[in-house]
Amino acid sequence: MNPPADLVIKRLGLVEYEPTWRDMQTFTDRRDAQTADEIWLLQHPPVYTLGLNGNPEHLLAPADIPVIDIDRGGQVTYHGPGQLVVYPMIDLRRQSLGVRELVSALEQSVIDLAANHGIDAQARADAPGVYVAGRKLASLGLRIRRGCSYHGLAFNIDMDLEPFSRINPCGFEDLEVTQLKDLGGPADLELVATELEQYLLKNLKYTT
Repeated sequence: MNPPADLVIKRLGLVEYEPTWRDMQTFTDRRDAQTADEIWLLQHPPVYTLGLNGNPEHLLAPADIPVIDIDRGGQVTYHGPGQLVVYPMIDLRRQSLGVRELVSALEQSVIDLAANHGIDAQARADAPGVYVAGRKLASLGLRIRRGCSYHGLAFNIDMDLEPFSRINPCGFEDLEVTQLKDLGGPADLELVATELEQYLLKNLKYTT
C-alpha cells in the first residue's frame, strides 16, 4: 500500500532532536492549503523533552542527558536510539480530523501493530499513549498550529529503558515503561516502521 499523492512519508534515520523540531516548525509555518502532508519516521540520540507547562520536578536525575524545553503538550519524556518516533504533519481540516481523532488514530496504529504480534495493548482516557498491562509502550504529545499538527508519537521498540527511571514519565510517578521487543514483538525498527506505516495510512484516513 503506497501513500496517496497528498502525503509524503520520510525515513530520516537517527537525527538530532532540536534541528528536527525546528524543521517541523518551519514546515508548518510555510505550508499552505496545497502543501502535501508529511509523516516523518526517525530516531533521536538520547534527550529529555519537557512540554509546555511541564513541571521540571518530574526530571529526577537527568545527569548527562540534555533537557530541551519544547512547544508540545504534555510533561517530560525521553527519546533515544531504538525508539521509533513518528511526526505527523497533517492539515487536520483537509483530512477531516479533529485533535481527539488524531490522537486516537496514532494510538490505534500502535494498538493494531501490537495486536498483529499477539500483544494486548490499550489506550487510556486519562493519559494519552499506549499501554500494556499498565506499562507504557508509546508516548504521545502534539502541537496544533494554523490547523496543522506536528510533534507526535514515540514508540519503544528495542532501546535502553534505564533513562526513563530518571524521570516521572509523562508526569506520572512510578509509571513503568516497556518496549515491543520485551513483549515478544519484533526488535527490527525498520521492519516495525514499514508495518506501522500501513496502520497510519488506514487510521489517519489516507486509505479507504
